[in-house]
Amino acid sequence: MEKVKTADDSVTLYSDKYKETFHTMSGAIEESFKKFVEPCNLKPGMTILEIGFGLGYNCLAAIHSIKKIKIIALEKDKEVLEAMQDLEVLDKFKADFEIVKIAAKNLHYKDDNIKIMIILGDAVDTIKELNEEFDAVFLDAFSPPKNPELWTLEFFKDVKKLMKKDAVLATYSYARKVRENLTNAGFSVRDGPVVGRRSPSTLAFNES
Repeated sequence: MEKVKTADDSVTLYSDKYKETFHTMSGAIEESFKKFVEPCNLKPGMTILEIGFGLGYNCLAAIHSIKKIKIIALEKDKEVLEAMQDLEVLDKFKADFEIVKIAAKNLHYKDDNIKIMIILGDAVDTIKELNEEFDAVFLDAFSPPKNPELWTLEFFKDVKKLMKKDAVLATYSYARKVRENLTNAGFSVRDGPVVGRRSPSTLAFNES
């Protein structure tokens, strides 16, 4: 995995397996704040499901913004958890990123305010093992053409079962089929922020 610097001075990686970078080139950490954390309107005490822990930037943005939070993350690739240990972030994020690195190394982290648990395995399977209710979901898998199993109607139904009423799912994808699958799974789908691309991201609300 090759390091690639993005426009906000944060570094992402290029995946040889998926032939994509982990983040938009307009700003890796900016994307985590603007497309995931801020649209979900997080509050202290919330529980988040992250699908695709990756380099840990979404987790970083969440604990940087909300000081009392629980995050359960699903990640298939152990190698990326090892690769992110060598990444550096801007000084203002370093303390929080050290927490994320500990979580990635040990697959868990816990203090008085922050709890992080990472579950290794294929999310299609591991999501069925969860027994938790979530206030928000970050869906940050590789793109639908490269990682189609995490954008299906069946998978979205499994996600929705774990979400509290009025919980929100945030994802960067604007793909028509993704939005159709979310709608058919029972979500109310709306445009999310426009960050780094012409099209908006996607927000899906569990209103039932």
